[in-house]
Amino acid sequence: MNDLDTLVQAAEADFAAAGTPAQLEDAKARFLGKTGRVTELLKGMSALSPEEKKTRGAAINETKQRIEAALTARRQALADAEMQAQLKAESLDVSLPGRQRGGGGLHPVSRTMERIEQIFASMGFDVADGPEIETDWHSFTALNNPENHPARSMQDTFYVDMNDEAGRPLCLRPHTSPMQVRYSRQHAARHAGADPMPEIRVIAPGRTYRVDSDATHSPMFHQCEGLWIGENVSFKDLKSVFTDFFRTFFETDDLELRFRPSFFPFTEPSAEVDIAFSSGPLKGRWLEVAGSGQVHPNVVRNFGLDPERYIGFAFGMGPDRLTMLRYGVNDLRLFFEGDLRFLAQFQ
Repeated sequence: MNDLDTLVQAAEADFAAAGTPAQLEDAKARFLGKTGRVTELLKGMSALSPEEKKTRGAAINETKQRIEAALTARRQALADAEMQAQLKAESLDVSLPGRQRGGGGLHPVSRTMERIEQIFASMGFDVADGPEIETDWHSFTALNNPENHPARSMQDTFYVDMNDEAGRPLCLRPHTSPMQVRYSRQHAARHAGADPMPEIRVIAPGRTYRVDSDATHSPMFHQCEGLWIGENVSFKDLKSVFTDFFRTFFETDDLELRFRPSFFPFTEPSAEVDIAFSSGPLKGRWLEVAGSGQVHPNVVRNFGLDPERYIGFAFGMGPDRLTMLRYGVNDLRLFFEGDLRFLAQFQ
């Protein structure tokens, strides 16, 4: 074995001993670098005769090619080993069950809103929807709120820094009562000349906004306003509607209603509505669930109707509050924090 074969074997041994690409590059430099052993052999050819240079040069070039081939093979081996290690670390056990996305579902408040709409629809009520940015006139003036009413203040109502086309202030609606005004005026215009005018039965569920936030209040919350206007609609009808609604909503006849005298600018007389269960964790407790009353003549007039002929009742309830009672939730804020662990309980 000549010295060149020994050099190739030494290079192959060094390359095989290199365990990382960096170590392999160091080994390459020892043989093929500027000061490497192959380079030193080429430099030593200057002392040879022309005939010897020809023979020796060809042998050294062949040696260099063999070393480069060994280097390439080792590079590929290291790359293959790295790939195998990565594949092993990221291996997939195909025998494991697949990962599936959890099924979505309705938010508990949305479930309540749908339930309210279905129950009132069964009683012949339409469902009205409207803008969440409302005029001051629809939100307050048309509902018989005086100019100095506290609800108009910035502490209770979110006002928008602009006016409508008529120059009236705009605000985020503090209740859905403006839809009663809009619906009734459209109804009166649509049935102008009809004698008698068809009754108005409508609920207006939706989002509302007020400056308030604690365990039972949120700056954004939901309301459902209701209205029944006709020639002979009385408090007796209001009690009948509420009794049927709450017993259907809570799926029990074991429930009592109580009407407490109150005051609202848009109804006269007015009453708070309380319910009490005769069994369960809330047994014996009176819980306020709605406000109601006979629609004030001024409001009937703003509906575009004759208050001497048409009469009826209006009410407002909080779907968020009803959801809390139905599912036993004690903090309203849980509904709006987006915690999937909490919301998954209702799916």
